[in-house]
Order: sequence, then C-alpha cells, then structure tokens
Amino acid sequence: MHSTSEPLFANGGSGVLVAEGVSHRDEEYDPSGFQLLQDMQSRHFWYRGRHRFLLDNVRRAVVSGLQGPSAPPTAIDLGGGCGGWIAYLKQYAPRLFGELALADSSMRALEDAESVVGPEVRRYQVDLMQLPWEERWDAAFLLDVLEHIPDDVRALREIHRALRPGGYLFVTTPALKFFWTYNDELVHHVRRYSRNDFARLAAEAGFQLCWSRYFMFLLSPLLVLSRLRRPRVDRMRPEDVQAHLARTHRVPSPAVNAALGLVFSLETPLGTFVPFPWGTSVLGVFRKKGAISA
Repeated sequence: MHSTSEPLFANGGSGVLVAEGVSHRDEEYDPSGFQLLQDMQSRHFWYRGRHRFLLDNVRRAVVSGLQGPSAPPTAIDLGGGCGGWIAYLKQYAPRLFGELALADSSMRALEDAESVVGPEVRRYQVDLMQLPWEERWDAAFLLDVLEHIPDDVRALREIHRALRPGGYLFVTTPALKFFWTYNDELVHHVRRYSRNDFARLAAEAGFQLCWSRYFMFLLSPLLVLSRLRRPRVDRMRPEDVQAHLARTHRVPSPAVNAALGLVFSLETPLGTFVPFPWGTSVLGVFRKKGAISA
C-alpha cells in the first residue's frame, strides 16, 4: 500500500493541519460540550459497546480485504471529534493499522484530542464536503456523523474519492424512523437510517455495500422507555438544551453503567454473524471498488 504526497495544509497551531476553506457550525455543536463527550467516549457503556461491536467488524474487513503485500493499511476517523475511537483503536488493536489520523471541522475538538490520541496521530481540520485527498486512505470511519449532514450522498462521494481502490468505509448512524424521538431534534439529526438506506447510499455514491448490521438491539426497549416523557423542545432556550443534554447524556452510576455495558457486550460478536432484526443503531461496511494498491 503505497504512500502518496499530502496536499498542502496550513499549520493551525497545536499540531493541527488545516485545509483551505474549513468552516465549523459552532451554533449546532457547542464547544463547551467537548469535555462531556470525552468523558462519555472513554467510560459510557454505549460508546464502549459501539466501539467493541465496530472493532469486531473492522477486524473482519481488514483480515479479509486489506492485507496488502507491504505496509499495514492507513486509516482516518472523519468527524472524529475528540478522538475517542482512535484512542480505542490504539489501545485494543495497536497493530491493525500502520497509520491512524483524526479529522474534524472543529479546531477546539482537534486541540482537545491531542491529549487523547497522542502526538503521533496526525490531526486535520477539514470540511467533509470538500476533502483535500485523492486516493490517500485505505480505510475511513464516519461514526455517528452522517445523520447530521443534509447531503449525505455528496459526503460519501467525497470519502470515496479520498479512499484508495479496495479501501473500506465504516459508517455508524442512529437507526430506523421508529426510534425517532425529541433527542434527535435536540442534537440536530436530519434522519435515521435503515439497512436498505445504506444499500441505496452505496449505489448512489459508487460503493459496494459489503454488509450492514443493526446493533444496540438488546437494550432498545430501554431507550424507548427512557424517552417516553417528551420535553417541550419548542420552548427550550439554547442554555436549556445544553443543560438537558448534559443531564441525560452523562455517564450513569458505576453499577448501572457496568450492568448495561455487560448486556451490550453480548451483542459482540453475536450480532456480526446473526443479524439482529432491528436496533437503535446501524453499522455499514462499504468498499470502494477496485484492486488494492501494493
């Protein structure tokens, strides 16, 4: 897997490489929430369960399709925020990829991520709708990002261009319109996805959909019950929204967090090989057609 030259990036300070023309929607993603996000990504049962489920599928894809004759594959987390997934990969699969990188539109998130991912991980400030790379990466991750993007097909086409032939894209999103609640409105979701939606997206963006799986199946009734009481979203001020999200998205007590984490962990690897009929989240493994570069 040959290396290619990097496009030109400006030095944004704190080691972050900045692409031209990047804008971040601060009005939708309050930087004050990054500390809460960092804590959740490292300790919350949902993030730990998602990471475990995802890694099982990543290993399956890398072993079957990205074993090149030379250097280990390269990977980038797009919209990766504070770097929780990259840190998880470094801890639990340190030899799976030869190069790991993190990209986001938020400079604040990328600066905060340095202490999480380490100085050896390159951090890029980029616009997902205008990526600066051509056939640069062997694998890309888009984890709970796509549901925020109005033009999802264009976003996937940009990633398609940035991947090398034979490269993989791993996507997770909230799943199924049935599970839409006020929380989707508060966190600015545009939509939820089904496995059929992923098949359509793959065709429109030029990918092959290798497989897709629902997860968070066993705990889905609990999620529905937890959101039956709907607040008056239309009457909430921005500060009310932030306070509500901080209250409802915090890490549960250690005992509850451990119990829910144990239940969620039962889905891996079971859910990889025996597809669940539904779940509150869905994973898609997409592949760019073509032979792997040597």
